[in-house]
Amino acid sequence: MAAHRKPRQRSLGGNTARTAATLALAGAATATAFEGTGQAEPQLTPAQVKAKVDQLYQEAETATQKYDGAKDKADAAQRRLKSLQDEAARKQEKLNSARDALGATAAAQYRDGGIDPAWQLALSSDPDQYLDDAAFAERVGDRQAGAVMRVRGQLREIERLRGAAHVELTSLRSRQAELNRQKNTINGKLGEARRLLDRLSPQQQAAATADAVSSRASRSGSDGRDILSPGSVAAPDSRAAAAVSYAYSKLGSPYIWGATGPDAFDCSGLAQAAYRSAGVSIPRTTYAQINAGHRVSRSELQPGDLVFFYSGISHVGIYIGNGQMIHAPNPSAPVRIAPIDEMPFAGATRVV
Repeated sequence: MAAHRKPRQRSLGGNTARTAATLALAGAATATAFEGTGQAEPQLTPAQVKAKVDQLYQEAETATQKYDGAKDKADAAQRRLKSLQDEAARKQEKLNSARDALGATAAAQYRDGGIDPAWQLALSSDPDQYLDDAAFAERVGDRQAGAVMRVRGQLREIERLRGAAHVELTSLRSRQAELNRQKNTINGKLGEARRLLDRLSPQQQAAATADAVSSRASRSGSDGRDILSPGSVAAPDSRAAAAVSYAYSKLGSPYIWGATGPDAFDCSGLAQAAYRSAGVSIPRTTYAQINAGHRVSRSELQPGDLVFFYSGISHVGIYIGNGQMIHAPNPSAPVRIAPIDEMPFAGATRVV
């Protein structure tokens, strides 16, 4: 009877091994090719570049408003800190004078034969602890006790001021960190927009921004001047008129994020500067400016009203009538006249 043997498995070798290796290499090459294709930057049309750049500018504008708000709070914290430090320094001078006076009296008393407990307190390195001794009050006269109590009060006031200054310093450092975060965000967005535009030829860049140029030209006469001019639509009062006049005077000024004039602006900086010129103080940021007066509907708009855009209230312009506003758009365009319907309308406020 023939023995039944289990068939011996053949090891990969010769043509079989070569075939397997070829398939493996081909698979790796295919995977690499797909991976390279997935990572390659897509070619964008000028219209797509414009849409992406507009989005980046809007995101940068949102970050700019956060930066402006953080800077406003940082500046306020800096002022409070300086005020506290100045007050603490003044009180320290008064304390030093009071202690010098007590020391002089103590020296005189020592020469007369002994140091009163009140002067021991004044010269102690830890007067609060000394004062906690309940027997002390029984060993000093009313006049001496009053002088020492005043010194003690001054010491405590100085400590309070130093504690408040420490709180303000902590707040200031937090605001400064927020400033740096928003600054990095803004620069990142604007840098990305610039890189996108740099991928286009000069002709394509012109096409990507052609609508901004044509929309401006359509509102200008043959000599290039704006059809609307100051006073062509009456402002409701002198302060609104002054704000509108200021905005007109700044047409052509460059957009620089964080700027409040007089030579460059961001959107909320222009609004704030315009009303400051009219003697009216309004907040620094768009999301605070919208609450600086009373709300008005789009149908009720009058020159001088502040008009706001986007769901996050990240952009503002100064209404000048006939559906037009003056605003600081973004780094690609200077302060200019534009229709209020070129962006998503979010609301309006009458400041005065």
